[in-house]
Amino acid sequence: MSEERYCLDCGEVLRGRADKKFCNDQCRNNYNNQLNSGSYNMVRNINNILKRNRRILEELNPTGKTKVTLKKLAAKGMNFDYHTHVYHTQNGKTYHFCYEYGYLPLDNDEFLLVKREEKMD
Repeated sequence: MSEERYCLDCGEVLRGRADKKFCNDQCRNNYNNQLNSGSYNMVRNINNILKRNRRILEELNPTGKTKVTLKKLAAKGMNFDYHTHVYHTQNGKTYHFCYEYGYLPLDNDEFLLVKREEKMD
């Protein structure tokens, strides 16, 4: 006689195939959701910050190139710790981008906002 097996989620005795791990789809989904919730939450939170930063840059830069103050960016909720990539110019300047919208820190707490027009193939 084989040893009794139990559902990994609810603990009920399993009946059926020898490799069965869950008593039903609900238990399987619940188990996997619990298992992955921590990493998914972190990724979702970071994506939300990046999207908010992009929205802020888009809103403050309707023409594709403009200057704004640190105070204005901060008031909108810009989080400078998160960006998608950086671009270093030949003359040593570093632009930080949230997708196609970027900023360059200037003197006197000002920022140059830019929009990069790249064709995606």
